[in-house]
Amino acid sequence: MVRPPFDNSYARLPDRFFARVVPTPVPAPRLIRVNAPLAADLGLDPEWLAGEEGVQVLAGNRVLETSEPIATAYAGHQFGNFVPQLGDGRAILLGELVDRRGIRRDVQLKGAGRTPYSRGGDGRAAVGPVLREYLVSETMHALGIPTTRALAAVTTGDQVRRDTMLPGAVLARVASSHIRVGTFQFFASRGDVEGVRTLADHVIARHYPDAAQAERPYRALLESVIRAQAELIAQWLLVGFIHGVMNTDNSSVAGETIDYGPCAFMDEYDPQAVFSSIDSYGRYAYSNQPAIAEWNLVRLAECLLPLLADDTKAGAAEANEALDLFAPAFERAYQAGLRRKLGLLTERDGDIELAQGLLLAMATNMADFTNTFRRLSEDDPSVRSLFTDPAAFDEWAARWRQRLEEEQSDPAARRAAMLAANPAFIPRNHRVEAVIRAAVDRDDFAPFEELLAVLSRPFDSQPGFEHYQDPPAAHERVHATFCGT
Repeated sequence: MVRPPFDNSYARLPDRFFARVVPTPVPAPRLIRVNAPLAADLGLDPEWLAGEEGVQVLAGNRVLETSEPIATAYAGHQFGNFVPQLGDGRAILLGELVDRRGIRRDVQLKGAGRTPYSRGGDGRAAVGPVLREYLVSETMHALGIPTTRALAAVTTGDQVRRDTMLPGAVLARVASSHIRVGTFQFFASRGDVEGVRTLADHVIARHYPDAAQAERPYRALLESVIRAQAELIAQWLLVGFIHGVMNTDNSSVAGETIDYGPCAFMDEYDPQAVFSSIDSYGRYAYSNQPAIAEWNLVRLAECLLPLLADDTKAGAAEANEALDLFAPAFERAYQAGLRRKLGLLTERDGDIELAQGLLLAMATNMADFTNTFRRLSEDDPSVRSLFTDPAAFDEWAARWRQRLEEEQSDPAARRAAMLAANPAFIPRNHRVEAVIRAAVDRDDFAPFEELLAVLSRPFDSQPGFEHYQDPPAAHERVHATFCGT
């Protein structure tokens, strides 16, 4: 086995971009699982990763010769309040691998011990948040939504103190990069224009190489990030996902979903749904996510002002023109997604009003978001029973069927398209919590493995596993999710 050939471009940036730090060893690492397909895509041998040496590397007990472990520096607005220095407080970047498609990917250990940015924290992770991130990030990948991914998870053999003592774990996470809006803010808030420029050049080279050929490369960079974020947030809404903590330090400039903490998928449709235990005022509620993403992008644009023009006024004009792209880009992606979910393969006036009519009826009648769209896809008459007043669905469905009659597409093709747009399975909060409880209370990871297997095929009908589609009973309902720090 050839050990991971890390090539660490970020570690070659100036020293103020990061701190060199090694993971803190743990007493008794034990493998939970290795993501074999992802490992193979990265050119790694899954069997080596799952073996004694690989587990030591995944736990942070061994640093390979090609690795240059660092903790990256960043700042961020947290719930609207600016913090000038945050950084990787419990995550260590081992290095970068070039995958089989030629794409550079970060490999990071989350929960690998304290760093200079830990701000009093222990730098560790508990097994529950590690399992949650593994399940949700891999579901997002299976749904086709840009995301960081889980390469592996290990338990550490020690305990971490949160509200109580919990078994520790480390997650090996893979990302296109871990560069955030907050990374730009770290340098901009210090008046370090050269740092902003160096970072921007790095991001262009790594994520948006076409921008380098543009007449105004930094304007092209900003526009590229805006489009990527607009399309990402639309995809979140289309599957009922709530990130839970959309701070600027959790906003990836690569357009990936990153930092799964108090995240959740909705059961019944509620535009104001909030699950995050730390989001007391609903800043990051489901329906607020597009506006928050745009707010975060304004913060990025502020950082880039000195690169956009020679004077602030001209730079602001450039930034505002770029930011004007967000709303139409989001609406295009979101509206196209709604049409796909309803089987509308052509565009007609009134389509979006029709879709919004269904969402309003769902919200008023506490209809399950995922199951409503899936049963529509399957032409399942039981869909009406998901509404507290089935007549509300009947009234809407009559208009929907009339609209479908205007389609020229083959009904079988339309059904296939709808099934490909509407998942049958999501990581429902009560199922995730049950998996965590089995692992924490009984050291039993079999429920995690079964749920992960189901979620790896979210669009497929899976006979024998239909119960994973069921919303929670009253006593199973999860009202708050936690970030795990």
